Amino acid sequence: YAIMLMLMCTRKMNQTMLRAAAQDYTLPGKMGRDLSNCTVGVIGTGKIGRTVIAHLQGFGCKILAYDLYQNDEVKKIAKYVPLETLIAESDVITLHTNATEENHHLLNADAFAKMKDGTILINTARGGLIVEEALVDALQSGKVYGAGLDVIRDEPPKGDNPLLHQDNAAITAHIAWLTRASRLRAIDIAIDNFKAYLRGEPV
Repeated sequence: YAIMLMLMCTRKMNQTMLRAAAQDYTLPGKMGRDLSNCTVGVIGTGKIGRTVIAHLQGFGCKILAYDLYQNDEVKKIAKYVPLETLIAESDVITLHTNATEENHHLLNADAFAKMKDGTILINTARGGLIVEEALVDALQSGKVYGAGLDVIRDEPPKGDNPLLHQDNAAITAHIAWLTRASRLRAIDIAIDNFKAYLRGEPV
């Protein structure tokens, strides 16, 4: 899902779909970018972050990673760097970390200022990782080329949330997890835990 949002942002899909809905099929303003030419920075290399990194290999991206706890498997296909380096050198930044007091508002106005002009930001993790007002400013100024957000600060968003009115922001309803396969896995895990509990085993 995170990679889908990356592709949507690199190819300006949100703007293209809005214009198509208005029967505007002209080309100006629709020039996209190739994900294969991007350096992708992955913040958080837990299970989800590692899966994203593995799938990104197929696109030929250069991959940077940041996590407090480095993973040996990730080191084989991505380069761990300090957070400041990842923010400064990535064309695409994708968030896959949990929300803690330490990383609340991890991406604030200062962080956006240190990004490349035209950075793409993806968040399928937690809305509180980003200062939304700073993101809106970055989207409007062009500092951020596009944002793909499956999570935001207040869900569901109110109609006056300015993020909803940025045509270079693709916002979805916290549904990255919502597939039939993931539902079945959750059911299987719950049943396995219940059986383990009845046997007196750890759950």
